[in-house]
Amino acid sequence: MAEVNYYGTGRRKTSIARVWLRPGTGKISINNREANEYFSRKTWVVHALEPLDTTNTKGKYDVLVTVKGGGLTGQAGAVRHGIARALLTVDESHRPSLKSAGQLRRDPRMVERKKYGLKKARKGQQFSKR
Repeated sequence: MAEVNYYGTGRRKTSIARVWLRPGTGKISINNREANEYFSRKTWVVHALEPLDTTNTKGKYDVLVTVKGGGLTGQAGAVRHGIARALLTVDESHRPSLKSAGQLRRDPRMVERKKYGLKKARKGQQFSKR
C-alpha cells in the first residue's frame, strides 16, 4: 500500500516552500534539518507552524519542507503558507478556520525596485536651495 502524501506550495517575498504532509507523529523537517535547528529564532518556528495550531492537527502529520530563496523571515512565511495549503488537501473543512486566521492568503508585499536617479527605491539626493 502506497503512503499518502499531501502537497502544498507556499510563497512569501522571494521564498518558495514545497511542503509535504504525511500521517505520522509530528516530526518537522525543513531542508533535511529539524525546524528548531533550521530557524534560529523561536518566533520563526512558531510563525511557520501556525496552521497546525489553528486546525488542531499538531502531532498528527509529519511535515517535510524544501524551502529556498529569500531570508529566514520570508522562508518562515512561505512554510506557513505551504502548510496551510497542504492542510486544505487533507481536509477541506479546515478552510474556514485557516481563512479567518489569514493563513491562506499569499502576502503580496515585495521589495520595491530601485529607480534610476535615486539612491534607493524612494530615497533621493538631499535638496539644498543654496
